[in-house]
Amino acid sequence: MILRLPGGENKLDQISHPLFAEQSVSTVAERRAAGKARRMRVPRASHSAWVPPDDRSDPISLLEESNRFRVPTLVPIRYGRMLTSPFAFLRGSAVVMAADLATTPVTGIEVQMCGDAHLSNFGTYATPERKQVFDVNDFDETLPGPWEWDVKRLVTSIVVAGRQNGYPDPGTIRAALYCLRAYRERMWKFGSMGHLAVWYTSIDARNVLKQVGRVNRPFINRELEKASRHTSVTVFPQLARKDNGQYTIRDNPPLITHLADDQRANWLRALREGYAASLSDDRQVLFHRYHIVDLAQKVVGVGSVGTYCAIALLLGNEDGDPLFLQLKEAQPSVWERYLAPSVYANQAQRVVNGQHLIQAASDIFLGWTSNGSIDCSLRQLRDRKETPDIERLSREEFVTYAGLCGWTLARAHARSGDPAIISGYLGSSDHFDRAVTAFAQTYADQNSRDYAALVKAARSGRIPVQPLE
Repeated sequence: MILRLPGGENKLDQISHPLFAEQSVSTVAERRAAGKARRMRVPRASHSAWVPPDDRSDPISLLEESNRFRVPTLVPIRYGRMLTSPFAFLRGSAVVMAADLATTPVTGIEVQMCGDAHLSNFGTYATPERKQVFDVNDFDETLPGPWEWDVKRLVTSIVVAGRQNGYPDPGTIRAALYCLRAYRERMWKFGSMGHLAVWYTSIDARNVLKQVGRVNRPFINRELEKASRHTSVTVFPQLARKDNGQYTIRDNPPLITHLADDQRANWLRALREGYAASLSDDRQVLFHRYHIVDLAQKVVGVGSVGTYCAIALLLGNEDGDPLFLQLKEAQPSVWERYLAPSVYANQAQRVVNGQHLIQAASDIFLGWTSNGSIDCSLRQLRDRKETPDIERLSREEFVTYAGLCGWTLARAHARSGDPAIISGYLGSSDHFDRAVTAFAQTYADQNSRDYAALVKAARSGRIPVQPLE
């Protein structure tokens, strides 16, 4: 895979593809030595720098460009959500940070990137075995690429969120370092494990309780309890209503609206045919036991606002057996202009296969389809999913959560990359940790300037904004 980056001595012209390459015959020690040797080309300290290039793209122009293929009437909602805070801006501006990270040093070690690794894209959900696990839960931007980019975006989000929450700088830095230490130490452990052992590893949410201090256990228990209540059954009365004996999804414009009849018919056909075909045979049997009752467009997230998103209501055994599926448009990853294009022609297939590779266990209804020019991934809308409200975390909870995200990202990268090589590069000291924390602090300043530019653009009328109600 070719990595196309701006010029500079740290540019790497060739990166091996981790998805299909055979494992070279070498010991863990040899692979760690190979990772350590990469420090000669890309010193760990080099990751600390962020200096905006003279030809840096205007962040507002990048956002405007990314809106070209979004639903025009929903773009003001996207801007309205991004304007709520610097952290919300960071969540919605992956396209901006991608352009900036593409100018930073990389080691040439490739993984399946999450692509949008920030604090709000991690959380708990239920596996097919009904265990609650903690994992990455957003894959819109997933693509094979440098592991460092995921790490830097995650740690930057910690600094931005910590500042927004009003934590003193030492507390925010502590959370960033704790995240990086968790990533480094877990990666070292994964590098010593067999490939199957790494593959089978999951972060069982209940086992997390045994690994955190007693003071943080109420926080973990609280999040697990909240997640257990998020199911199709519990959300059914909120999202659906019964009229003349027929269930329909409740309209709540502009966030939930029904499509025109012809659009609805096309999507229902895509569900019954293309989506069903993307599932394994056993999942197809289960899917066809439900019948589709209704479908409506639904605005979700921050960065996703303006892309086509919808929910479908299906019923099985009478009224007490509802199933909500979420359809989410997949556009080309923001990283494609700096890496090679996806090997998948269908962008939703890219998302789904990336999710299968990153997650320890994925939704049984995870699949994809296409309706003409729009590719959509599908999964259950609610299946005991929960992401903590970052703004409500205490300082100790914030640090605990940051470490959990670092551990999770290491596990995700270890599945597709070579953890022995990555851990060899990282080493046992905190040199890399301190470098990336310094980068995150400087880039958080950049994010604040970009957020201020968005505020200015809104006040001047350059961008349309629909304030949050």
